[in-house]
Amino acid sequence: MLFEKIKQEIITDAMNEAYTTMGIPPLFKASAEARIAIVGQAPGRKAEATQLFWNDLSGDRLREWLGISREVFYNTDRIAHLPMDFYYPGKAKSGDAPPRKGFAEKWHPRLLSEMPNIETIILIGSYAQKYYLDKKREKSLTETVRNYQKYLPEYFPLVHPSPLNLGWLKQNPWFEMEVLPVLKEIVNKNLEGMY
Repeated sequence: MLFEKIKQEIITDAMNEAYTTMGIPPLFKASAEARIAIVGQAPGRKAEATQLFWNDLSGDRLREWLGISREVFYNTDRIAHLPMDFYYPGKAKSGDAPPRKGFAEKWHPRLLSEMPNIETIILIGSYAQKYYLDKKREKSLTETVRNYQKYLPEYFPLVHPSPLNLGWLKQNPWFEMEVLPVLKEIVNKNLEGMY
């Protein structure tokens, strides 16, 4: 199968040798049936240890935002998961280190070219938005998210659902009132008739 072939190429890529040597596989999910792709930063320590993307408090909040259960999130082939790096990049001074440069550039186009049914790519956080939106972004992440409608239907920018962003959510009540209902509607439409 093609996605398995690409996965093997990622595993044997010199850029990922340190992870492969430790027996750590790349963490992503691609499917020819995918209608939505979720692009986040990179797997966290817990996600890498359990081999389940978004397997933490951030994932719980993300699933709440999407309006779907944990079971649907992991079991449907209509949702692809393509973080900006498929490996945990380690710790930084505050939070996790950024995804490695050049990783998404190398693998995302190949994987997305094999997923012709993608309707919307959900861009979570600044790294995903910088790569996919580039100069189309607003001056700040907040303004990019606030103006999400201008990127639809191809892209849907979101703030990261990390517990560290609780303050941001309180300061920006429009996000839960105006943005999340539209996000839930898009997700529901693309998963319609599945469950």
